[in-house]
Amino acid sequence: MKGPATPDFRSGEEDPTPHPAPHPAPQEVAARLKALARGEGFDPVGITLPSPSRHSGFLRGWVEEGRHGTMDYLARPDALERRGDPRRSLPVARSALVVAHEYFQEDPEGVPGDPSRGVIARYARGRDYHRVVKKGLDRVHRGLEEELGRSVAGRSYVDTGPLLERELGERAGLGWFGRNTMLIHPRRGSYFFLGVLLLELEAEVDEPLGRDHCGSCRACLDACPTGALLGRDADGAPVMDATLCISYLTIENRGPIPRELRPLMGNRVYGCDICQEVCPFNVKFAEEAVESGYAARGPGERPVGVEASGPAGPGSESAAPLHPGTDAPSLVDLLSMALSEEGWESFSRGSAIRRAGRAGFARNVCVALGNWLSGKEEPPSEAVRVLAAALSDPESLVRGHAAWALGRISSAAARSALERRASVEEDPWVRSEIISALEESTPTRK
Repeated sequence: MKGPATPDFRSGEEDPTPHPAPHPAPQEVAARLKALARGEGFDPVGITLPSPSRHSGFLRGWVEEGRHGTMDYLARPDALERRGDPRRSLPVARSALVVAHEYFQEDPEGVPGDPSRGVIARYARGRDYHRVVKKGLDRVHRGLEEELGRSVAGRSYVDTGPLLERELGERAGLGWFGRNTMLIHPRRGSYFFLGVLLLELEAEVDEPLGRDHCGSCRACLDACPTGALLGRDADGAPVMDATLCISYLTIENRGPIPRELRPLMGNRVYGCDICQEVCPFNVKFAEEAVESGYAARGPGERPVGVEASGPAGPGSESAAPLHPGTDAPSLVDLLSMALSEEGWESFSRGSAIRRAGRAGFARNVCVALGNWLSGKEEPPSEAVRVLAAALSDPESLVRGHAAWALGRISSAAARSALERRASVEEDPWVRSEIISALEESTPTRK
């Protein structure tokens, strides 16, 4: 039987059969990826294999000990499996590009030493880093496809999926695990975000640094006010009890902050940088972020049509702006903002701060106010008023912590506010906080 006619391509006819583009050499893929990544402002960058994690056993044990607190998403069996093997997120992955984006910025003068001002972790003072880094990785991915003239299967992650970014960063040569659990680069410190792009293409990998450079330094362990850093285990892995970490307490924790930990939090209202601030590698090498989106935001104007709200009432001269800024703003202004849904919406829009939620953030500010006002000879009247207003917040989480803060103030005004709320409060936990606060307060001043 005669088969179909076969065109004679030597005569100049075009071959109708599609031929896939040849795979570029691993060295070429690596060079292209790194050039594209640096063009997006990422530095340092590295490449590693998406092979199974060496720390799966440690992670499971850490979860079984309950050190993850209420972060149940870390303990889900499917999430543990995926974190243990990057290829579960992209089965065809043959390489992992790991990028870093520095975010360091100096604290304003007098901060964090001024207890009347709230300290927000540096990473959250500007735009949400998830969006900034993710968009950059997506542009790297598209750029690679354009250069190669073909589609390339890939998936990017920025602290949003079940992936151990820090381990991949360590394997890609971006640093080592410090005692504070952060990834530390020997010439850049640890103030950088990590992003990972899994790709189907094979790429030349980088070598890890090979050793821990912390030596005998204990600066981070000694500086942690709550004792969350527990040193290294028998295998040399840094261990943290997340349930004691100020970052966990102010962000991931959705319930009350344990009473014994509240005085240790100082004026940290969202996250904590203490273990990074004392690290010698940051002290020596940290530089201001180039990405303008990470810069702290200044006080914002009140949105059109939104009335001022706060302890002094709408239209009052002392009512705080709805967006007090993120560069160590006044605690009074922060709580005034957080007691308003409109204020919170304006303040948290496009920011990682939104993760704490309005009630969680207001809770944190109440604790900071209590720490500032504790033992003051003459507590500012506006601070007492804003805490008294918080006793009427619709969220019990806010009311209970406002009661604790008022109990730290030795003034007749604070005690009067507690007594008024005690007569109408129905939530059992809040009532217990009010009773404890009344027992602790001493009405020695008006």
